[in-house]
Amino acid sequence: MTQLNEIKALQQAVEKHDGIELKLNWDMLENRSDAEQTDFMAYDSGRLVGFLGLYSFGSKIEVCGMVHPNYRRKGIFSGLFRESIPAMGKAVKILLNVPADSVSGKAWLETVNCTFEESEYMMKWDGEALPDSGGSVRLRPSLPEDIGMKVQLDIVCFDFKAEEALAYNGRLEKDGFQKEFYMIEAEGKTVGKMRIHRDGEGSGIYGFAVLPEFQGKGYGRKALQEAVRVETSRGQRVYLDVQPENEKALSLYTSIGFIKESQQDYYLYSN
Repeated sequence: MTQLNEIKALQQAVEKHDGIELKLNWDMLENRSDAEQTDFMAYDSGRLVGFLGLYSFGSKIEVCGMVHPNYRRKGIFSGLFRESIPAMGKAVKILLNVPADSVSGKAWLETVNCTFEESEYMMKWDGEALPDSGGSVRLRPSLPEDIGMKVQLDIVCFDFKAEEALAYNGRLEKDGFQKEFYMIEAEGKTVGKMRIHRDGEGSGIYGFAVLPEFQGKGYGRKALQEAVRVETSRGQRVYLDVQPENEKALSLYTSIGFIKESQQDYYLYSN
């Protein structure tokens, strides 16, 4: 817990100084296994001054990190990155995640071989009170037997390969995320899923997907509205991510009250 507190304190110092929002995937950070080699840290006189984290999504690894403002231009982050490369293993794709407004982050990118890949909006709900779904769409806690459906949804909605989806969902269950999954039911069938991670007063919605044959019927909208309604009734702030080119999803999110809070940019690293 001490190490997590150090990372949180460093994040707060960097974000305040730079006027940015870092994406450190706290839902994953808080559930790291001691056996994993995914987090790399630099200390000065017992003080954490640099951090780099690796986040695995199937065959893709995202890299995000930071250095305290008083310790920059000393090669700290470059050293952490070099140290982390062996731990990336045989990842098919390595994406370097930098907030769009991070001047220091964009400057570091110029020192490595990478090309722009995509952007992602981090959105927060800031709308009016939402209606109850009226029972036409139901969110229920995921059960162990839902693993097949979750894998199928990752394949058809997120372009995972079958083995990647199996490994990814298996790791999520192993790391204790099973309790965060909810299945979407409509027409008496399971038609989709989402994961809700609660961190303090914030609730992040991840992996939101509806089977293609059930899209366009309003089930996704009602499921998302129900999730937001329940979380806000608990006093939670609600967040989600979306790629700006995903116009259909972006339109849905904005129509029910989500607004853009910040933007993350991703660069494809070539070793």
